Amino acid sequence: MENTEKIIVAQLKAGNEQAYKYIYDHHYVFLCHIAYGYVRDHFIAETIVGDIIFHLWEIRDTLDITVSFRSYLVRAVRNRCINHVMAEREKNKVSLSELVSENTSDSGYVISDTYPLGVLLERELEEQITASISKLPKECRVVFQKSRFEEKRYEEIACELGISVNTVKYHIKRALSLLKLDLGKYLLGVLLVFLRMR
Repeated sequence: MENTEKIIVAQLKAGNEQAYKYIYDHHYVFLCHIAYGYVRDHFIAETIVGDIIFHLWEIRDTLDITVSFRSYLVRAVRNRCINHVMAEREKNKVSLSELVSENTSDSGYVISDTYPLGVLLERELEEQITASISKLPKECRVVFQKSRFEEKRYEEIACELGISVNTVKYHIKRALSLLKLDLGKYLLGVLLVFLRMR
């Protein structure tokens, strides 16, 4: 591992957020290209890479990297992508009859969005999402809200807040990672769909 990489890893292990941001700024785009080669979906590729970089922060105390740092990241991305592809293949094996049974009630009627329970769950979900977003760090929250609720492009947010587009991307990824921790993996998927529908 090069001296610069050793310093970055040491700083990361010490809990330096600037080291975390350095990793994001210098490796994110490259790793997204790698991930896209496996999953063929930009959003999924970005999510996988964001998860991996955030996971580095979670396990920083126990990091033990003996190869080059970029090689370590590439291998982590490759493994996560392969797991994702394999999981998707398993999902696609579900038969049509199973899908139908999962989407119908015991009486055979499809549960619609207007079903009272569905409306109640949606209201509770919205309250949970709002509470989780309010707990995000201020800059992170502002960027996330401008992106998801005001539907502004990264370039617009960067110009408005006087920050770089990469910093905007960093805050979006960090917001999604923190929301995933707070809401859980399944609920995060619902969150993304829910916000895109608003």
